[in-house]
Amino acid sequence: MDEMFVAASGVGRDFSDGNLDRVTVLSDVDCDIGSGARIALVGPSGSGKTTLLHILGGLDKPTSGRIEWPGLGPFEELRPRNIGFVFQSPSLFPALTAAQNVSLPMILAGAQDVAERTAASILEAFGLGELADKLPEELSGGQAQRVAMARALAIRPKLILADEPTGQLDSVTAQLFFDTVLERIENTESALVVATHDEAVAARMVTRWTLKHGRLKKAAAPSNEAG
Repeated sequence: MDEMFVAASGVGRDFSDGNLDRVTVLSDVDCDIGSGARIALVGPSGSGKTTLLHILGGLDKPTSGRIEWPGLGPFEELRPRNIGFVFQSPSLFPALTAAQNVSLPMILAGAQDVAERTAASILEAFGLGELADKLPEELSGGQAQRVAMARALAIRPKLILADEPTGQLDSVTAQLFFDTVLERIENTESALVVATHDEAVAARMVTRWTLKHGRLKKAAAPSNEAG
């Protein structure tokens, strides 16, 4: 039986719009993520995809409802050991090289002895080996996205949450990049949730979550080419 990593029940999230009015971004969301899940999170811009990912990853708190991580251990151990997060906005540490950025989660998790070797290996797998010593300011947006994904996967987390990871890649590069992502987690229990506008990426996942007006609908993906 699949291990349950995340369970959310009746989750809602409101924000103030600056005029003391409340804006509802998520409303009564029920979802769960089990081991080995392959989930595409789709929906129009502003539908709440990023907010939901942040709540699932423990980076934000719901204003209503409940969220738990039964298969990921205590809250303080969620990141970087058990959850790898790929942000939509630039998230690399500017003073660290690409290799150092990828090594950092492993060092924080106490795996200093393998950090350098593992970082080099995963950067090579993503076609970034020649950029290992480059600073983020020397990388293109697409290269930085791939380094961020390499960093998220390096620690072999149980759950990977990725927010538009192919948003700055052309269609061919995006598919090759996603090939590598799926290969890295194949035959593992790791779960992957990808928020995306890229239909080619979404179609490769097993399950599709659609957010619209803050409400979540779940269904099988139209085409399952994952794996």
